[in-house]
Amino acid sequence: MSNNAAVTADGGEIGRAQALQARACGVDPVADMNPVLLKPQSEGGSQIIVQGRVFGQSSAIGYAALKPTLMPKVLESFGRLGREADLVLVEGAGSPAEVNLRDGDIANMGFAEAADLPVVVVGDVNRGGVLAALVGTHVLLEPSERARLKGYIINMFRGDVRLFHPALDIIHDRTGLECFGIVPYFNRAGLLPAEDSMALDRAAGVGRASSGTIKIVVPRLPRLSNFDDLDPLLAEPAVSVQFIESGRPLPRDADLVLLPGSKATIADLTALREQGWDIDIAAHVRAGGRVLGLCGGYQMLGRTIADPEGIEGSPGTVEGLGLLTVDTIFSREKRLVSIAGNDEISGFSLDAYEIHMGVTTGPDTMRPVVRLDGRDEGAISVDGRVAGCYLHGLFASDSWRRRFIAQLGGTGDESLNHRRLIESVLDELAVHLEAHLDLDRLWDIANGR
Repeated sequence: MSNNAAVTADGGEIGRAQALQARACGVDPVADMNPVLLKPQSEGGSQIIVQGRVFGQSSAIGYAALKPTLMPKVLESFGRLGREADLVLVEGAGSPAEVNLRDGDIANMGFAEAADLPVVVVGDVNRGGVLAALVGTHVLLEPSERARLKGYIINMFRGDVRLFHPALDIIHDRTGLECFGIVPYFNRAGLLPAEDSMALDRAAGVGRASSGTIKIVVPRLPRLSNFDDLDPLLAEPAVSVQFIESGRPLPRDADLVLLPGSKATIADLTALREQGWDIDIAAHVRAGGRVLGLCGGYQMLGRTIADPEGIEGSPGTVEGLGLLTVDTIFSREKRLVSIAGNDEISGFSLDAYEIHMGVTTGPDTMRPVVRLDGRDEGAISVDGRVAGCYLHGLFASDSWRRRFIAQLGGTGDESLNHRRLIESVLDELAVHLEAHLDLDRLWDIANGR
């Protein structure tokens, strides 16, 4: 379950975390790596993506009844991956101890049983209570499931590991399971794209910020999506990115207000108005400030958003913020496309992607943000201070990002290659895990030994 998504090599849609895992493996991401993705649209409902394509929408109760019917698709994806790979690691979603949700489970022990897989439990000691979590998981599982457990891994350990050694004996005495490693906390993992918005909750001050001279503020809307678009800006020493929580006004001294993607554009636009952030943004523009909208944020900046088919709720049309002379019409067909090429406007290469439902048109699109292969994308206001587009990943293109920062009056770091930074962190993480895990034993288990 995540609203941070990526476009795959085969034209599908998967969670950002699974795309990052593919990158770490040195392979192209494909839809089978995330056969069922839930994209929350409200507190009780989600859009359901099956093998990379929109399957439909469902409430939480409705999905509980639906998910058993999706098991054949999950097994089908697993089978295809297994025919191509030397090793398939199946990552559970949630916890194997959620026995109240066990009926029809397709993401934890239900799948392990259906696919006849050995299981290793990973416990996050950083959250606290890991000893009780491991022992409690063992107790709550059915005997057939318990027999699949081969051992466990302790993750994100801080401090002197010798203090934890007595706990290993307790866990073994209670469960009979062996420990395959205690992995120390790896701080640089915070530089990797986040799996979902819970990463913002865990970050200090709700969001990651630097002390740079260029101040970018991001209203934290309830259905924020693909906010990893901002990671390259967060890595820039000259830039400070601040996520603004509900109940707080947008700072008046911001150089840029940035509206990122949203899984429920109309609902998030309503939330933005309820916070009074629309008034703050209007005042920011009157004072000469800049605004940028990405994907759902772009749609909010226009005059109207029409939802004739009721994709996000009741059919109808709502007023946008009116800062761009464009209008958006939602449609059921989702645009999923990777885009790479040279931007004819800036002259710099781009490697981005689109993932949205809706078409945006209007006079301001005559001033596009980028032009790739003769196709214009995005819109810029007459005064040049408000802009929006559908492209995710723009800031990962180093030259384009530095040009954007210069337009805000700052200077980008010429030495920062964001893609190389991510590859470096993944390599460091691999070395870190190799040093602290019994990989030989894990390999034997994967091969049934």
